[in-house]
Amino acid sequence: MTDNQKFLAGIILGAAAGVAITLFLQSEKGKEILSGVKDWADDATDGLKEKMETFDDSVSELVRKGKQFVNDLGETKESL
Repeated sequence: MTDNQKFLAGIILGAAAGVAITLFLQSEKGKEILSGVKDWADDATDGLKEKMETFDDSVSELVRKGKQFVNDLGETKESL
């Protein structure tokens, strides 16, 4: 089999796979699976957003405490 024949066979197999996937996703079972995947992705996105907000709050609190520590350290140094 020559390189051109391998390339053509790859193109044909790729097109056939694309058609098969498209037909499957258009069926009722495919639509159910696609809907489930979309719901899972939405839930994952919401969960990630919540975790990022919590992380942002935690970082802000750590920065605030760090600034307070530095201020307290400066005041302690001045009083010595």
